[in-house]
Parts: sequence; C-alpha cells; structure tokens
Amino acid sequence: MSESYTLIQNGLIIDGTGSDPFLGDVLLSGQRIVDVGIEASASCPEGAVVNHIDASGCRVLPGMIDSHCHISFDHPNSNDELFFHRREGLAALVAGVNAQKVLRAGFTSFFDADSVFDVAIDLRDAIEGGVLQGPRMTSGGNVLINCVGGTAARLLPDEGTRGYARIVHTPDQIISEIHKQIKAGVDWIKVHVSGLPIRPGKHKGEICTWTLDELKLVCDTAHQFGIPVVGHCRDSTSTRDAAAAGFDMILHATYMDDEALTAVVDHKVPLVPTFTFQANLADFGAAIGSDESLREVFRAEITDSVNTLRAAFDAGVPLLTGSESGFSLTPCGDWHYRELQIFVEDLGMSPLQAINSATEQGARALRMEGELGCIKPNYLADILIFDGEPETHVAQLGDADRFRHIIKDGQLVDTSTPLPKQWHLPGWRVSEYSEKILTKELVQSMGLNL
Repeated sequence: MSESYTLIQNGLIIDGTGSDPFLGDVLLSGQRIVDVGIEASASCPEGAVVNHIDASGCRVLPGMIDSHCHISFDHPNSNDELFFHRREGLAALVAGVNAQKVLRAGFTSFFDADSVFDVAIDLRDAIEGGVLQGPRMTSGGNVLINCVGGTAARLLPDEGTRGYARIVHTPDQIISEIHKQIKAGVDWIKVHVSGLPIRPGKHKGEICTWTLDELKLVCDTAHQFGIPVVGHCRDSTSTRDAAAAGFDMILHATYMDDEALTAVVDHKVPLVPTFTFQANLADFGAAIGSDESLREVFRAEITDSVNTLRAAFDAGVPLLTGSESGFSLTPCGDWHYRELQIFVEDLGMSPLQAINSATEQGARALRMEGELGCIKPNYLADILIFDGEPETHVAQLGDADRFRHIIKDGQLVDTSTPLPKQWHLPGWRVSEYSEKILTKELVQSMGLNL
C-alpha cells in the first residue's frame, strides 16, 4: 500500500522559530513534516495519494506547548479539596476529558508537572497507546517535598504521601523515592524547592526549604538515569540553588535577586514563569469573590519579577509558556494562550517571540528539542491552521473558533464531538456550610429579627 500525503496549501507560515511569516505549503506524510515552502509539493512522489487542505487566508503554525499543567487535579478550589476529595480511578477518567480540552485549545503537547496518584503517567501512556485522543505529554510523579515546604502548610503530613506530594527528609528517602518514580515511568523529577513559611506573615512570600547539597543529590540521582529535574522556585535563594545544583528547568523563578539571575544566566536554565494563575486572580478575582488584598499580592509577583525575567531572556535564557492549568483559576482548555499574552504585555516580547516560547522552546519540556515545535522538514506534524493574525494579535490564539484545523501526529483532531463542560461527582468538590460565620451581629446588621 502506497504512503499517503497531506499538502497544506496557500497559508502564511509561522514556523515557530521567531522568524517572520512567509507564504508557502507544508507537505506531511505519516507523523512527520516532509517539506516546507513554495515548492513543497515537488517532494511528493509521482502517483502518491495526496489529501489537500486549503489554508488560504490562514496562518499555519506549530501546535503549541503548555509547559506547566496539572491535568489530574480537575480544578480544585483549595488544597483541602485537592488532597482529600480525589479518587484515583475517577481522577484518571476526568483527566482524559480535560486532556482533550487542552488539545482543542490548540495545545498539542503539555508538561504535567506533578500528579495525584500516578494519574498523569497512566494518561500519557493511554494517549500514546491510542486509547483516547489527547495531546502528547511528559509527566512528573509526586513532587518531592519536605513537610515545611510547599503551599499547603499544616495540610502536609510529616511523612508519606498526600495529594500530589511525597514527603522526603533524609538522603536515603530522596534516593529511594527518585528510584521508585523512575521505575514507575516518570519523564521528570519535580522538587518543591520553595514553600510558604510555617508562620505566614513573618516572612514575605515563599522561602527555600532545601539545602544545596540535597538539591545536588536529587540531580545526581535522577541524571544517572537520564531523567531531568524541574523545580518549583518562588524566591531568590531557591532559584539560585536550583540553577547551581544542575536543575534542567525551573518553574516560576520569581523574585530573583542579582545572585539568582547570575546563576540562571550562567547555567542557561530554561524558565517557565507561569504567570497565568496570578494574572487571572489579579484581573478576574472579583468575579469569583477573591479578596482584594490577595489580588494585589498576586499582581505584585508579576510586576516585581518581569525585569529580572526579561534580563534572563535578553541574556539567552529560554523562557517557556506555562499556564498552570488544572486549578479553579485556570481550568483546562480555557487559559493556555494567556501566558503568551502576558509575555507580550508584561515581559515586552513580540508576538512572534511569545509564539516561539510556546512552540520551539516548549519542546524542551517535552524533551523533544529538534523534532517538535517548528514547521520544518522531519519535525513532528503537530500543526494549527488558524484564521487570524497571531503575529500581531497573539491573544487571538485564545479564540477556539478561529482554529480551522488542529493536526497532531499528521492526523486531523476531532473538534466536533461535544465534550462535557462540567460534571457533578459525589464527594468531588468541597461543600461549605456558608461563606461567613453567622453571628448575632451579622443577623442584626441585615435587619432580621432574632
């Protein structure tokens, strides 16, 4: 049986490298791009079966990559809900639907940083095995954390596992857990390098909760097996030490001082700022009842960090786009594009530079540099045919109706079969008696009789 080809014609190509768009065709065969350019059709063998896609008036760009997701969480409103109201089998089923929402948003790949149970690992294997349609993905397991780290304070136990977190304290525990996760099939080892202090308010923001020697041990152990290491770092010390220890990617990297910036630049550690969560809370928190002071804190994390992140970018440090989709503030399928918009509006990137961060640079999170994230010969055929001008208006990428076709591995993605928008599962969401405490004073202030 002869090999079939697909020829995407007459589109304006945004190749993902940051270069200016150009008019041309794209020839696909199997999972790969065969040729790109005005004469691409000449690479098709004589007599071959060719499917034609007319992209006139559209942009042809690589499938985008979200380099920071939490596909197994299903939009919790709190750590309480995430830690105590998730069941493994149900989490896997729900994650399969949410993964399809990510794909239909034009993000044909994503990195799942950490997971409840082993849901993300199993989902990755199910997608790769053809059980269900979804983006290509890489996955971490449970994040390595000590009980004074993280953002969950006293919800974390002194030892064991809770939610997405595996508590480790000693070198032996660190090595043993890394070995177990590699055996389970993780693509990355994640460490919660910084976390909220035990007494919030006594220290501004997060603090580093690991020693440099402990971080080096993580890297030495994981790298022995060819597994990269990623860190959650939201203060200067954690970012500096993660870079010095040999981390392969850093999430957030906010509040860097000069020492942290120098370490990141010296080691050229890719950074994933992940500002979408903060921006959504700051800009739209009023719609969901968030406290105004909290909204100001989250906006400040962006404004206080953009200069050092921009300096890192100007010094050649790769910046990747990640949305932290999976929480109630960042539901899967809705906000993945917004990190590109933030890169343009707050970091001062051009739209084409932001697209590069979401495509060619994002391939680093998938561990597929040189074969994913660009419209080039021999690259994987993850392609978007988009009715818009994202090279000048990058926020248009958030309009799903503009995607004329989404292609993953050379195959058209089904975007017509409806997916459920929400679900009601017993015990899945935290229910509250009330939002306020019913004091007599409150009743009297409302003019009600006691």
